[in-house]
Amino acid sequence: MLQDFFVRIVGEHPVWQALAGGLVIAGLNMLGATLVLFWRNPPERLMNAGLGVAAGVMLSASFTSLILPGIDAGGIWPVIAGMLLGMLVIDQADRWVPHVHVLITGQVDEARSESRRVKSVLLFIVAITLHNLPEGLAVGVSFGAGNLADALTLMLAIGLQNIPEGLAVSLAAVNAGFSRRTYAFLTGVRAGLVEIPVAVLGALAVTVFEPLVPYAMGFAAGAMLYVISDEVIPETHASGDERLATWGVMLGAIVMLYLDVTLG
Repeated sequence: MLQDFFVRIVGEHPVWQALAGGLVIAGLNMLGATLVLFWRNPPERLMNAGLGVAAGVMLSASFTSLILPGIDAGGIWPVIAGMLLGMLVIDQADRWVPHVHVLITGQVDEARSESRRVKSVLLFIVAITLHNLPEGLAVGVSFGAGNLADALTLMLAIGLQNIPEGLAVSLAAVNAGFSRRTYAFLTGVRAGLVEIPVAVLGALAVTVFEPLVPYAMGFAAGAMLYVISDEVIPETHASGDERLATWGVMLGAIVMLYLDVTLG
């Protein structure tokens, strides 16, 4: 039913479907960012749990909606090659944008100057924006590959996990000392908007060059797995909430598996 409704609204062309998918996940990112306008101080434990759920969703989605369909489309080696390339690209992006751990509390050394504090948070926002790239790419590639059920499942899963991510980015701007929460909201929105053009480009690439499908799926999966392991999970464990965050990861994985089975 969801597939029929989506096709009636968007049409059957995979590029238009990818555009719609990008709008959905960016819109849910915006929803998360909007929460900063009404929720002044969300509990840190709740944020860690929410980001743990996001990590679990991404972890499960990497396999159910990208790696396994990629193997079906082109075999194991193209997928592995794509995964390695995706990991390498995000690793190099991390070298360009250093790790900045102000995700939830924004705690920084009091001795730092205000300008340095703002700079560190801006670096974090750039890093999160870069890390949104594989999410948008994954949705676009999935629609471009032609399996609408898998693509819709992935779109919903990534959209749901974008809600706590959008809130986290906006909170980072607030913790930098920006006085206007509207600016913090726009910061969170800006981080999600990158997903729309990337989703369209991903669909275009695999539509025009069909042999790229398994490589592209592996690339998106490898990039997401790298972000999960290198950024999201360590961040949720940094303040002593690792058990709660771990349960969040398990819940996110279960949610994604449920969506995959019921919608796939």
